[in-house]
Amino acid sequence: MPTLDAVRDAVHTLWPLQGAESWDSPGLVVGDPAASIEHIHLAVDAVLDTVDEAIEMNADLLLVHHPLLFRGVMTVAADTTKGAVIQRLIAGDVALLAAHTNADVVATGTSRVLAHQLGLVDQTPIAPSATDPSGATGIGIVGRLEQPTTLMALARQLTDILPPTAGGVRIAGDHERVVTTVALCAGAGDSLLGDPAVLAADVYITSDLRHHPASDARELMLLGRGPALIDTSHWASEWLWLDTAAAQLRQALPDLEVTLSDLRTDPWDFAVVR
Repeated sequence: MPTLDAVRDAVHTLWPLQGAESWDSPGLVVGDPAASIEHIHLAVDAVLDTVDEAIEMNADLLLVHHPLLFRGVMTVAADTTKGAVIQRLIAGDVALLAAHTNADVVATGTSRVLAHQLGLVDQTPIAPSATDPSGATGIGIVGRLEQPTTLMALARQLTDILPPTAGGVRIAGDHERVVTTVALCAGAGDSLLGDPAVLAADVYITSDLRHHPASDARELMLLGRGPALIDTSHWASEWLWLDTAAAQLRQALPDLEVTLSDLRTDPWDFAVVR
């Protein structure tokens, strides 16, 4: 069986670290690089539920999309959220590895998976990677539907594609608005709201839209200078990628068992709509 170090190398071949954003922290979080790995379990988030699931499934490595540690941590005491996860991983002898924005930018990344699910053609990145002179990789995707649809029909298609969450999807725009060009960014994407490719699209699909950026974008739409908006669950938009990631890992590491979590780690439990 390969070592954790060898698995880490394979992961970084699939999703090279140089593709990560400067603020990001992908890579190995917990684990002995010399340890043997037989079973990789995939999830979007490293939370207590997914750690427990990995332990129950006898996984040796929990590979997640979101890094557990983004900012400076002064303690990993078991009565803190990060510390509790780390303590449980160590007690269960499960390593933790993250592939985040380095897995977003590749040609099979999170936004590409969502774009393929929606049937977009002529796909190009919204923000091409500086390290890829071909311009084929980067953050976000803009593409075209083969047949125009309405904003309502596209939103319904999206809810059929994504796993269910308490918040569902939220839409800003006329439900009969004709949509042909779609810009999207799986995960948080309000930083791209002012990008020319997004402004030229008929709709922009992303997650975690905050009030003021969304309000400004909606006003631009009403002035005829910007897209309609569809705001989805962050977790749901990136969960779709796990299946693609699992297939790539099985091909790269054929001797290993690779499983994926269908636990909902979206933070919201229910919504009350009046």
